[in-house]
Amino acid sequence: MMNVSAELGLLAGLILTVGLTLGLGPNQNVEFTFLLPAGRTECFFQTTVRNDSMEVEYQVIAGSGLDVGFTLISPSGFRLVSDFRRSDGIHTVDATEDGDYRLCFDNSFSKLSEKMVFFEVIINSQSSAGGGRDDWADVALAESMVEYKLEDVRAAMDSVYQRLERTRQVQTLLRAFEARDRYLLEDNLWRVSFWSCLNLLVMIAVSATQIYSLRRLFDDTKRVHT
Repeated sequence: MMNVSAELGLLAGLILTVGLTLGLGPNQNVEFTFLLPAGRTECFFQTTVRNDSMEVEYQVIAGSGLDVGFTLISPSGFRLVSDFRRSDGIHTVDATEDGDYRLCFDNSFSKLSEKMVFFEVIINSQSSAGGGRDDWADVALAESMVEYKLEDVRAAMDSVYQRLERTRQVQTLLRAFEARDRYLLEDNLWRVSFWSCLNLLVMIAVSATQIYSLRRLFDDTKRVHT
């Protein structure tokens, strides 16, 4: 059990390090991988302003059953999303109020097994888009001095940025899938190896018993006296 916990902790640290390294930047996206202890509920908070769109995606990477409960609660206490014993999920909500939205992961139904959970929060902020337009306006040039309009260049760069951002998100999800598949493969390998060794020991014991029984049948301990 200690070896399994140590491996889960090492795997979580590796995924967290890579996720934070790729997630640095001016965007408000958050990626996190953590260990959810057995019989516990962990909550995280994401600050969001009104009229922003928040997309939450989570996935159970390791742990018995590969399932957790998930709840998304608004700053005023209303339950916006509720999942029970799911291995993954994607939810998109529109923020109707400013404040800290609470994301809770529940493993209280499991008394023995801890879970490794990956989740990502993507904030599509309207305010940041408006700020970007102001920045472009500050460096505007006369249309007669350039071949293309500045608005076209800005639109093309925004499109490239959005596609690169989506590519990064897909790569993050693929890393989470890879981590879960690797855990399943290692767990299945351990089970197959254990039962194979057990069957081998049983076969050896049965063979030794049969050989001993046959030798006892043909072993004549009586002597004939003339």
